[in-house]
Amino acid sequence: MKSILATVVAFVASAVFLIAPPAMAADAGAGAGAQVFAANCAACHIGGGNAVNPAKTLKKDDLVANGKDTVDAITTQVTNGNAGMPSFGGRLTPEQIENVASYVLAQSDKGW
Repeated sequence: MKSILATVVAFVASAVFLIAPPAMAADAGAGAGAQVFAANCAACHIGGGNAVNPAKTLKKDDLVANGKDTVDAITTQVTNGNAGMPSFGGRLTPEQIENVASYVLAQSDKGW
């Protein structure tokens, strides 16, 4: 009886492992982007807002109006800075900047 139960448990555990969806690179990037955002951006952009210039938030409508509604545009903004925003090109790696740009765009799509 114990061996049958052990076999069933092993089978179920194997099936769950094989059926579980794999973690995607985008998922890892989103988590990394959230961490970069929390550590470097949230002070001015908490909840997608903008403490320096309230007209230029990270909300979808403002990103579109300001031509910052693509990962490339956000990456350029983060890398080079502009107006009241400092450049993060010397502080963050290109991968961190791409991750945070993807995160910002995804959050804007969700409505923050």
